[in-house]
Amino acid sequence: MTKDKDHLPSDCRPIAQILSRVGDKWSILLLNVLGEGTMRFKDLHRAMHGISQRMLTVTLRNLERDGLISRTVYPTIPPKVEYCLSPRGRSLRCAIVPIAEWVTQNREGIEQAQRRFDEEFNAGG
Repeated sequence: MTKDKDHLPSDCRPIAQILSRVGDKWSILLLNVLGEGTMRFKDLHRAMHGISQRMLTVTLRNLERDGLISRTVYPTIPPKVEYCLSPRGRSLRCAIVPIAEWVTQNREGIEQAQRRFDEEFNAGG
């Protein structure tokens, strides 16, 4: 990787903000769940074990604001609302899938390394 001499640390701020948003626990899980197709709020809530309705609402709103998901409201009574990945969200999900596969393949080894580290740290402290 080449280093651009015009690169400023302040250039990283917007990138860090976006990575912070899309890298949070619920956003990644939500992108994965929506990768399976269009879903309504209650279906998403059931599929996302452990998320509160409030956190799901906030996460959906943030992802919609970032252009990663699309929200469609149908003029029915009561209103029907569906969520799906936008083209940008699908491209992000494609980038996340290899990382998830790597984590799956390496999780056990990482957990073993963590246990060894913790045992050594606690034995020395």
